Amino acid sequence: MELQEVQTLVSEYLDKAATAFQQVPGSAVLIRYVRSSYQNDPVRSAIELVLVIFFIRYLLSPSYSTSKVNYVKLTDDEIDELVEEWQPEPLVPKQTALEEAEMDKLPVLVGPTGPKSKLANGKTVTNLASYNFYNLNANEQIKEKAIQTLRTYGVGPCGPPQFYGTQDVHMKAEADIATYLGTEKCIVYAQAFSAISSVIPAFCKRGDIIVADRAVNYSIRRGLEISRSNIKWYNHNDLEDLERVMRKVVQEQAKKKLTRRFIVTEALFETSGDMNDLPKLIELKEKYKFRIILDETWSFGVLGRTGRGLTEHQNVDPTQIDMIVGSLAGPLCAGGGFCAGSSDVVEHQRISAAAYTFSAALPAMLAMTASESLNVLQSNPEILVQCRENIRLARAQLDPRSDWVMCTSAPENPIMILVFKPEVVNARRLTIEDQERLMQECCDEALANGVLITRLKGSSISTHASLKDGNWTVQPALKVCITSGLSKKDMEKAATTIRHAITKVMTRKTNNKLNLPTA
Repeated sequence: MELQEVQTLVSEYLDKAATAFQQVPGSAVLIRYVRSSYQNDPVRSAIELVLVIFFIRYLLSPSYSTSKVNYVKLTDDEIDELVEEWQPEPLVPKQTALEEAEMDKLPVLVGPTGPKSKLANGKTVTNLASYNFYNLNANEQIKEKAIQTLRTYGVGPCGPPQFYGTQDVHMKAEADIATYLGTEKCIVYAQAFSAISSVIPAFCKRGDIIVADRAVNYSIRRGLEISRSNIKWYNHNDLEDLERVMRKVVQEQAKKKLTRRFIVTEALFETSGDMNDLPKLIELKEKYKFRIILDETWSFGVLGRTGRGLTEHQNVDPTQIDMIVGSLAGPLCAGGGFCAGSSDVVEHQRISAAAYTFSAALPAMLAMTASESLNVLQSNPEILVQCRENIRLARAQLDPRSDWVMCTSAPENPIMILVFKPEVVNARRLTIEDQERLMQECCDEALANGVLITRLKGSSISTHASLKDGNWTVQPALKVCITSGLSKKDMEKAATTIRHAITKVMTRKTNNKLNLPTA
């Protein structure tokens, strides 16, 4: 083929390409821009061309090197040997002797939960093992609303929120909670556990910094792991140590790229029952430019004059907290969880929170129950007063009068966490396993005398590699859940029964190997 023929073919292809390009919408504008740009400033046109070529190459290139070999090549014999040696770990660890004994003695309730509950063996006991703090389970007003909702909406929504699972009762529940707390908006999750463990990774990503209390609960730790953020820990409820950690973070990040920084903590701690100092926390937040994710699972519906939580109890404006996360499954006797905050915070979760997007919506009956329970608490604040009076009576019988245990919970907390006194642990040289066994014996003895209580597990909260620096071993404890459904006389009697059960267990000869003097 001669040179002239080649030039002719190339000219024809270019003419066809130009004709096809001119048929593209907007091509004439682009051609005029290139011509005028080249005439006025040809150097700029050349730079723009280079940038376009670089952009196209960047889009088409892989995000990692495909030429480097980053693994050790094994022979077939080595692979076969490794396969033969590999033993999968069991999905569930083998039960300990204590766990097996506990499962055999596990009490089973028959009928509704209440201050007085019937067991499968026919015995009726005083129930201090449930979160039915205000006996709303037996409230006729709430029952009637729940039955009406069940008949109108059915058992479940059978679909995820934001699609065909969102119903008007969900919108009402969100509006009621936001109004109750004093925030702009609220989002409701189908499960309380997955609320906080989904809220954290919705906002915290790889490279972000989270400063967390060492004693945060299990669901928070799952959220911290999922977020893959850089986790910093501070000593439990030690705000001086928190400030030290925050100051160090700010100093380390001074000359680096700006990152998002969060404080994650609880209002009432699940594992110890004590209370956070929210005004001081906000002061540190403002000083070092952090955001706060506050878990009010155990304080919502409990603290404050009308049960609005730690913000009301410590007279703090709730809008100063970036995210308030809580549960509807405790004192409200409903189900699910929520996150309250600004409009931007809430709307972001509707497309970014895994537990909201990839889960069926909360059943309509539970959403209506939550709304009605809030209405009952607001219109009957004397319910909270009665519960706090029962807390005072129970503490008077257990904490100062017992020689063996002390209460680590805040005075307003209806969940009394009873741990062995340090002098008892030291004198008897009790290990964690010994304390767990004794606590279980106390539960069994109390149940034998007609009072149902439970215990706090004493194993480490988390041993995940990413959280290895934040392990927190919970001291074994008894959990006594106070309710306003009992009279003062019944409450004192139940607390006295628990104290006597503890004394009986601790003064047994089999539990007194070191011959410690009995009380």
